[in-house]
Amino acid sequence: MRSCVALMLLSVLGSGPALAADFPLPAGEPARVPAIYDANGPYTNWAGVYLGLNGGYGLGSSQWTLGLLGTDVFNTSGSLFGGTAGFNFPISAVLVGLEGDVDWSGLSGSAANCAVNASGAVAACQTKSNLLGTARARVGYAFDRTLIYVTGGAAFAPVQTGLSPPSTFDTATKLGWAAGAGVEFAFFGNWSAKAEYLFVDLATASCSTAANCGSATGSSVAFTENVVRGGFNYRFPW
Repeated sequence: MRSCVALMLLSVLGSGPALAADFPLPAGEPARVPAIYDANGPYTNWAGVYLGLNGGYGLGSSQWTLGLLGTDVFNTSGSLFGGTAGFNFPISAVLVGLEGDVDWSGLSGSAANCAVNASGAVAACQTKSNLLGTARARVGYAFDRTLIYVTGGAAFAPVQTGLSPPSTFDTATKLGWAAGAGVEFAFFGNWSAKAEYLFVDLATASCSTAANCGSATGSSVAFTENVVRGGFNYRFPW
């Protein structure tokens, strides 16, 4: 009897490896697929030409100076809305490019009781502009869908100076500079949204016509703006 039991145990033990071979081994963790990147930089293709719309608000200042006299610095403000065109060139994840825009502008401000107009009445000195344009370089770094950038270049605007009343103005297109920074996010296909800040210095204008400037004729006029705006761009990628 004992011999039979021993033979049965040996038979079961001997068949153990064969039985184990019939059961599958536990599956290992599936291989992780690495993030896909374009050969020239992030997966999102920022390269190429883009067109867009922008809008925002400006808060700035102006000052009239006539010899040792003139106004204190006074506030200017107003809305802006316009179009944008640009071009991005990638160097790995770094983007360099050019951007230009032209905006309708409601920027305006005045200093009360600063001069006497041609009719002999006390009037306010007013500085304003109905258009603002810039032509700037952009340098940024792309984190796939997010682009952070700095920008700087030229700014131009027809600066209007005059007394109110009579609210007639000397106008001269002034060339200054602009610099700032922003962030842009690609959110759907080739569309992206941006927010940016620009400091704009429109150099020095003048109020030189007696009919418009009264006793302030010959004044030099400084005009600067802090512009905060957002926009949407559509890219035509390479």
